[in-house]
Formats: sequence, C-alpha cells, structure tokens
Amino acid sequence: MTANVTLKNQFLLAMPNQVGTYFADTATYICEHNEDGAMGIVVNRPSELSLVELLAQMGLETTSVAPDVQILEGGPVASERGFVLHSDDGNFATSLALDDGLMLSTAQEMLEAIARGEGPRDFLVALGYAGWGSGQLEGEIKDNAWLNCPGSKEVLFNTPFGERVDKAAAGLGIDFRLMSGHAGHS
Repeated sequence: MTANVTLKNQFLLAMPNQVGTYFADTATYICEHNEDGAMGIVVNRPSELSLVELLAQMGLETTSVAPDVQILEGGPVASERGFVLHSDDGNFATSLALDDGLMLSTAQEMLEAIARGEGPRDFLVALGYAGWGSGQLEGEIKDNAWLNCPGSKEVLFNTPFGERVDKAAAGLGIDFRLMSGHAGHS
C-alpha cells in the first residue's frame, strides 16, 4: 500500500466467492487503514441481543431506546468488546473522529449517554470488530475477496441490515446480486 492509498471510510463488500467464510454476505465499514493494517465493523449482521438487553446486563435502565434496536456482530476479533459507530452531533470527548461526520467509541460512557437519551442522533452498537495485519487486506483485495466502495451514512443508519450490501454496491452502479463467485485477473 502506498502512503496515500487508504480504504478508511469505505465499505468492504464480501465477494460471492467468500461463501462459507465468516465474512460471507457482509458489508464492513473501515474505520482505520494504514501501514500497520486495518480495522472495521461489520454493519449488516445483527446479533440475537438487543441494545435494551445489553444495557440491562450493564445495569443501565433506559426508556429512550426502542426495544427492537439490535446489537451487531461487528467482527470476529474481541467479540466481547463493544464499539459504537456514531454521528458527530454532540460533544463526545471519548470518541475518535473518523471522517465524514462519523466517530467511533469504545467507552462505557457512550452507552450510558445513549441509555439516558443523551447520545448521538445516529449510532450502531457492535460487539467485536474485523481486523487485518499489515498488507493483509491489500492481499485479500488482490485475490478478489472484497469489493470496496465509498462509505455512506445513509447505508449505515437508514438502510435495513439485509439491504446494506446491495445499497452500498448500487452506489457504484453495480447490482451485487448478479456478481459471479469467480473473478479473473487481467
């Protein structure tokens, strides 16, 4: 990877040849990508756990969170650790600014603010993340494991989980459902 090429703030869409792998049929938002590797959150795989249930497990009561808000399976790394990908509307000192009006937090204070109804307007809560070592993601892209496309707050916060891959790909003018599981190299 050259110094100025980054996949930060992009979606990685698992190519159809990833059937049977952890990442099959996933859209992953890349939060960081540099010479040391990459980190992202799978944004279309809801878990069985609701946010209300998670907050209750933490001893936090809430009346401001809808009972149908689901926690995402954010990836296979540190699946016991929570991540909140959220809009930058508010003063959230414990959050890391990403770009394009997005922030990432791992602080319990963020979940406490959400429980009180004082959190960001838009947010996703995920357990775990996807991680790649130095050069690993670039190699997987060369092997046609991923299609990358620009990140989108519309896809992240306003698109049903089951439609996120197709909607992100549509931003490139691609009907992802028509993609073949076999890709060639030129």
